[in-house]
Amino acid sequence: MSTHPPLLLQDLLPAIRTIAEQAGQRIMEVYALDDFHVQEKTDHSPLTIADTAAHETIMAGLKQLTPDIAILSEESALIPFSERTQWQRYWLVDPLDGTREFIKRNGEFTVNIALIENHKAILGVIYAPVPETTYFAAQSLKAFKCHKNEAPVPISVRDCPQQGITIAGSRSHACESLQHFIDKLEMNVDVINVGSSLKSCLVAEGKADIYPRFGPTSEWDTAAAQCIVEQAGGCLTDTNFHPLRYNTKESLLNPHFLVFGDDKTKWAGYIPQNNG
Repeated sequence: MSTHPPLLLQDLLPAIRTIAEQAGQRIMEVYALDDFHVQEKTDHSPLTIADTAAHETIMAGLKQLTPDIAILSEESALIPFSERTQWQRYWLVDPLDGTREFIKRNGEFTVNIALIENHKAILGVIYAPVPETTYFAAQSLKAFKCHKNEAPVPISVRDCPQQGITIAGSRSHACESLQHFIDKLEMNVDVINVGSSLKSCLVAEGKADIYPRFGPTSEWDTAAAQCIVEQAGGCLTDTNFHPLRYNTKESLLNPHFLVFGDDKTKWAGYIPQNNG
């Protein structure tokens, strides 16, 4: 297994934010077009030239910044586990999270870049190009939100309000299990439907209390968000309340998971059965 010297995460964050914003600019160039071609990948998910442009921008930026650190991107994910298992540290990237939202032109898509070390996300940057908003965090450095050129402000999760909770729900992936979860909650519930990793960001900044995901996702969908949520005082766990870990198996699919801020609430009692 390769070994790496310690990284100064605080020094890396500004450069990764810049790379994410550059990828966002490439995405917005395509977003501004009257029309663009949409392909279908082997898993039937959509792919646009914006995904590819963002991927190329991020790959070039990361290779220049940290040439000795491997990169796993959604658009170059066919790296065998036999090779990945040698990685102690690597970049995990979703160049365009929320391609369906991008195609719908609703603005709810992001660029996600995470640094993984020993199966844990230790740095995360999420950039939302339409509102020009960045969420970022690194291990032991807390979590922040920055809008355009304004100064970053710290963000944190909240305790669940007594009058009821707010759930972040998926804009394009609503499922029966989520409705069962909502039905079991014996409290007032408000649901905010939004695309991409913005759902986790809502929890991290205290605008939602929980984001339950009972459908398929991949590791690049959650890594940057997990670092941000955890540094904001929250949790991103599987349905057994174990934090998600990365690059531990051949498959890059996540288990079903929960993103929540208030760990005093007994969420386990509301989880539908047979969600793994």
